[in-house]
Amino acid sequence: MPNLLLTGFEPFHTHPDNPSARAAAALDGLEVGSMRVVSALLPVEPHSAGEALEALLEQHQPGAVLLTGLAAGRPQVTLERVALNVMDFNIPDNAGNTYRDAPAHAHADAPPAYLSTLPLRGMLSAWHAAGIPGHISNTAGLYVCNFVMYHARHWLTQRGQSDVPCGFLHLPANPAVALAVPEDRLPLPYLPQEEITRAVRVAAQVLGEGSRTQK
Repeated sequence: MPNLLLTGFEPFHTHPDNPSARAAAALDGLEVGSMRVVSALLPVEPHSAGEALEALLEQHQPGAVLLTGLAAGRPQVTLERVALNVMDFNIPDNAGNTYRDAPAHAHADAPPAYLSTLPLRGMLSAWHAAGIPGHISNTAGLYVCNFVMYHARHWLTQRGQSDVPCGFLHLPANPAVALAVPEDRLPLPYLPQEEITRAVRVAAQVLGEGSRTQK
């Protein structure tokens, strides 16, 4: 049974929790269609995240890759359409570093951007059918989330595996993140962690069922 690699991120910045880590842990080992979910946690630092991601891709040779992370402030789950070859951080990463106008991948053969190869419209339709609020986003930001989407797509493309469905899913805050916002700041929109995990599961099921249909 082929693997569906599902990644989340550790907590970062002022957020004491990360709903992507919780969703990935909850779904590890789940069978979706013709695939089995293999979950992993990535550090919020681009170079170590890239190294960890490469090792996971090499080890598991996944039939699909679903990368997830927190976008605090967004009211719904969002599928990212594009990753740019740029790092420009508004906040430090977990190593304390901030990058400005830096490439996500410095090799000469690295293109300016990669498009998601996930079935975006199929996933969006599945969310709406399940009563989950979601949309397609045209910017993954320029933080570590964008970096890992770009890195994964580049790794697969360089190895002749550009047909492997791969992309990024941003998640809203869960209650633990939302309640940690200081009282003098605007409250964050959030969804219950169970709904966030359900959204990731539905997206994974679309990938698993699509793989079964292609066979």
